[in-house]
Amino acid sequence: MTAASGEAYPSPAHHLELVAAEVVRLSASFVRTHTGAARTSRTKSSPTDVVTETDIDSERLIRRELTERAPGSRIQGEELPSAGGNNGIEWIVDPIDGTVNFLYDLPVVGVSIAATVDDVVIAGAVADVLRGEVFSASRDTEAKLDGRVITVSGKDRLPQSLVGTGFSYDAERRAQQAATVGRMLPKCRDIRCMGSAALNLCWVAAGRLDGYYEQDTKIYDYAAGNLIAQRAGAIVEPPSDNELHLDIAATPAIFDELRQLVGSIS
Repeated sequence: MTAASGEAYPSPAHHLELVAAEVVRLSASFVRTHTGAARTSRTKSSPTDVVTETDIDSERLIRRELTERAPGSRIQGEELPSAGGNNGIEWIVDPIDGTVNFLYDLPVVGVSIAATVDDVVIAGAVADVLRGEVFSASRDTEAKLDGRVITVSGKDRLPQSLVGTGFSYDAERRAQQAATVGRMLPKCRDIRCMGSAALNLCWVAAGRLDGYYEQDTKIYDYAAGNLIAQRAGAIVEPPSDNELHLDIAATPAIFDELRQLVGSIS
């Protein structure tokens, strides 16, 4: 079946990818206008786990746009209570991924939206607020950056691999994670901690990082990014697949060695 233009109609999953990509782009544009003017609204799990007024306003914008494009959807966001719906679609929303970066006016800030059906992520998109890039994928399509197909780096040795990570807001857990970094540093090219799980995963998808791992991330941090990395050819292990609450994604040839090194994190 084709549309009037001659292009094939998108599958339901691809359609949700297009919706997610459009809405993250709108939200990123909104957040970008507030760069350098962040104001703290409250804190969450610790005094360092902040929420800005822009986080809340961005989520309101996303909810409004998703409700308009997919009426009846359920929306689970990071900052506001879940909103009910009965059409079988649930959106997982992170209105600003990298809030501490945003608060300090640092240039690694993302917006992430994933669509699920029966608790399975089938589409998603992540926007890089400052660079204006949009990464997206669905279960029926390849991973893309601004519509161009992307793939993982294909790096085949960990010593030549650049690895991204992040740290918990819990002080005791951070000390344990520092020990893992100490094991990793002699084994890889280098480690980067840039403050956005969603963008780290997309950078694995685009070959800008060769691997990524992080403990204690939430579903809104990784739902879209995991799918994008996987559809770009990465091996992805979500927190639900291990007892360590560890999210990990890497180009296939280095995954096992990376997983073994970070697997003793506790």
